[in-house]
Amino acid sequence: MMDKNCIFCLLANGEIPTAKIYEDDDLAVILDAGPAAQGHALVIPKNHFKNITEVPCDLAGKLTSAAAKIGAAQMKALGADGFNIIINTNEAAGQSVFHVHVHVIPRFSGDNVLPLWKPGEAKDSENMAARIRTAME
Repeated sequence: MMDKNCIFCLLANGEIPTAKIYEDDDLAVILDAGPAAQGHALVIPKNHFKNITEVPCDLAGKLTSAAAKIGAAQMKALGADGFNIIINTNEAAGQSVFHVHVHVIPRFSGDNVLPLWKPGEAKDSENMAARIRTAME
């Protein structure tokens, strides 16, 4: 269901004009108005879901499939060397608009657009895996 107070609902459903790349019954893909790189796209479901944890599995699959297709098109159309697919979940992870959306950011070798994490050292992996498995039940 669409939330008339949500800007991403309005964008995805065409109530606010956008530079639209793709659209079907479930989602819209638009260019980001504040891009990390030129060609940065957002894959947005037309129905309102606060974050990825609320999205039904079939729609989550459709979101990631669309993101992969957009990324491939960015590489072809823009000559990008790769792309990032990012879903921020909740404020601590950088989510600022609370309507799930997938960022597809074209990347060029040496662009330094996004800082990547520095790998750390895994500690107590078996216990960590068990805690996460239990939480999934």
